[in-house]
Amino acid sequence: MINKELQKRILSSIILIPVSFFFIIQGSYTFIFFLSLIFLVTSLEWFKMTKNKDLLKIFGLFFLFFSFFSTVYLRQYIGLNFFLFLIIVCIFTDIGGFIFGKTFKGPRLTKVSPKKTYSGVIGSFLISLLFGLIYIKYLGQKSKILLDTDPIFIISLILIISLVSQIGDLIISYFKRKAKLKDTGKILPGHGGFLDRIDGIIFVMPITYLCVLPFLINKLDLIK
Repeated sequence: MINKELQKRILSSIILIPVSFFFIIQGSYTFIFFLSLIFLVTSLEWFKMTKNKDLLKIFGLFFLFFSFFSTVYLRQYIGLNFFLFLIIVCIFTDIGGFIFGKTFKGPRLTKVSPKKTYSGVIGSFLISLLFGLIYIKYLGQKSKILLDTDPIFIISLILIISLVSQIGDLIISYFKRKAKLKDTGKILPGHGGFLDRIDGIIFVMPITYLCVLPFLINKLDLIK
């Protein structure tokens, strides 16, 4: 039997994922509007977690702003196909960790997030790699980055994205634990807050923008 919390998670995902992909595919000002709403909600969740720690509040706000700026840049100027690739890898990092962690369990990874296990970490890497490569083969045909780059680099890129996503998850878990919160919010039934759902993505986007993109632009001459 599926418990009620998992039922809520599945049902909200059925709504949340198609809506998110709609705005991502639409792009332009529609996407910016959607992202602005998420920025507002995540900022409020961050303020709630940091409470009276003003310096941390300000730092987190600037980080969120830069993360969302990076997201807009990658979607608007680098293209839908590569952007979806990043999202797919992050999503299946979460799914892989959840499935492997629940199935194989085993030793805990860290006290910061007691539910995280070594089996979950392995699952995150394996499932994100599998679906990242499937995406490139069948849906990434219009992305110059994904098709013209060395396969070894692509595999390394997927693993790096997955790693950053998992680190982002742990960082938000750390701040939740410090604030003695189970979830960053209650806006998403079964999921918690928006920060709970996009904790990996908000770290992947700026890292891709700062570290991966300059290398790719230089190599593939993407921007004329």
